[in-house]
Amino acid sequence: MEYNVDKKEKFVVVSTTTSKLNTANAPDLKSEFVLLTSDGNKNIILDLNSCEYCDSSGLSAILVANRLCEQLEGKFVITGLQPEVDSLIKISLLDTILNIKYSLDEAEAFVENDTK
Repeated sequence: MEYNVDKKEKFVVVSTTTSKLNTANAPDLKSEFVLLTSDGNKNIILDLNSCEYCDSSGLSAILVANRLCEQLEGKFVITGLQPEVDSLIKISLLDTILNIKYSLDEAEAFVENDTK
């Protein structure tokens, strides 16, 4: 497993534990998002603090999580973006559709304050 899952009361924090989010591990992460949302977890925070590289497979996993949370009327938030990953997300214009917070505390507060 190249990520950790920490279930809280109103959200789940998924933290990567590898420096790359790519074709080697993105399918597993995508599957985890499907499992989490099918279990009723509609608010997910993805902490990419240790991730220094992301390819199109990684972006696909991120977009799947965002779509799944939206379908459940929940929130998907990304935090801990490293410079290269942040740049890729901006170049791809995904910063216009994703909720991005620059600290885990900020992401948690965003989800906590936005859920009833």
